[in-house]
Amino acid sequence: MDQLVVQGEISSRILTLRGKQVMLDRDLAELYQVKAIRLREQVKRNIKRFPSDFMFQLNVKEVDTMVSQNAIPSKQHLGGALPYVFTEQGVYMLATVLKSDVAIDINIAIMRTFTKLREFSKHYNALAKQLIEVDRKHDKQYKELKKALDELIATSEVANEKVMGFLK
Repeated sequence: MDQLVVQGEISSRILTLRGKQVMLDRDLAELYQVKAIRLREQVKRNIKRFPSDFMFQLNVKEVDTMVSQNAIPSKQHLGGALPYVFTEQGVYMLATVLKSDVAIDINIAIMRTFTKLREFSKHYNALAKQLIEVDRKHDKQYKELKKALDELIATSEVANEKVMGFLK
């Protein structure tokens, strides 16, 4: 299994909902190579392992927003039911109820992807704070650097973000 391909496939399926990074039950089932209904059955059989901060069900408004922001192609993509989403801890808990070799390998890749996203976020936030501080000082070199970065960003293609809700 090519780790970079798997991590790219996984990171593209991580969404931000209700201020948490989550993955849809349907996407997890596909990665684990099981049917979504089987995944949900295992969760229901072990519901005590999935408190509300590990897993929650989306409401109609959230699904509509996901469709409007192209996070999912249509409501039919979800199979007609309101999906469950799993936080990083919920994904980890899935490994305890789905015991195939594929589930183990994918779960390890998912945990590594969440860790990399967290590391990236820390570095990004630190850089953003430094830029804000320099901006407050009205430094001439900073303004030139900012202009060059803005031009570079404007000319580059930005990957589609699958972010919903408000981030702090």
